[in-house]
Amino acid sequence: MAAAPAAADAKPGRGGPSLVIQVGLLVALTGAAAGMGWVSGGFLQGGGSGAKEAHAPAADTHGAKKADASDGHGAAAPDAATIVPLPAITANIGSPRDVWVRMEVSLVLDEPQPPELSNAVLQDLLAYMRTVKLHEIEGPSGFRHLRDSIEERAAIRSDGHVRQVLIRTLLFE
Repeated sequence: MAAAPAAADAKPGRGGPSLVIQVGLLVALTGAAAGMGWVSGGFLQGGGSGAKEAHAPAADTHGAKKADASDGHGAAAPDAATIVPLPAITANIGSPRDVWVRMEVSLVLDEPQPPELSNAVLQDLLAYMRTVKLHEIEGPSGFRHLRDSIEERAAIRSDGHVRQVLIRTLLFE
């Protein structure tokens, strides 16, 4: 019975660290989080501006080469001349039949092409969109699959002159 009075005499003590240690730890972790956010923000912001700065001299030297290559016959054609906006595609998709799609795309060509090429690509994309099923294009991976399929069809239809298809608008109703 001697053990019982000893337990009764013991004062209940605190089980955790003191308040000062908790506040110090909170301040240290907050400082570390703020520092990590500042470093990562500087990294992301620095990456964007560094890419612009790295790209600007290349564009200047490329532009100088174009001007030299023109031999005084006027300025060389800008790269924007190879982007061809197509008329909007409006069609119902393959399944379900009551869902309609409106898509606006632009073609990035390797060199200027006759308008017949753009019209052929437009007709092929219209025919393709009528075969697409809604469950195939749901979600980000479905959109990527759709974009890859469209680019592949455009490249095949144009004999490789279409480098990229830019989807400007994609609306399902």
